[in-house]
Amino acid sequence: MKELICICCPQGCHLMVDEENDYAVTGNSCERGAEYGRTESMAPVRVLTSTVACDGGQILRCPVKTNGAIPKEKIWEAESLLQKVSVKAPVHIGQVILADIADSGADLIATKSVEAAD
Repeated sequence: MKELICICCPQGCHLMVDEENDYAVTGNSCERGAEYGRTESMAPVRVLTSTVACDGGQILRCPVKTNGAIPKEKIWEAESLLQKVSVKAPVHIGQVILADIADSGADLIATKSVEAAD
């Protein structure tokens, strides 16, 4: 049995996941908690949030995030790719910065527009 605390809502249900019984989840108050327990036990995923260098912009770094969750084991690979990325201003919110980051199926997108410096 694996013990988890659900992060789907502020309630923070204490989940028990029975890995030997088809990942059956108990302790959840809603179906989202059951799905979280199964997913977290079988194939954990995370949304990556960070910043990348912004060339010629009003700010030096542009905030970014993946447009979907990526496998947890690909987080470090994706983060190492960010160190090499520099975008040229102007950047628009929602703009794809890196497509299919770390072969995860998710794109890295800008979460803020950055205007070019005057």
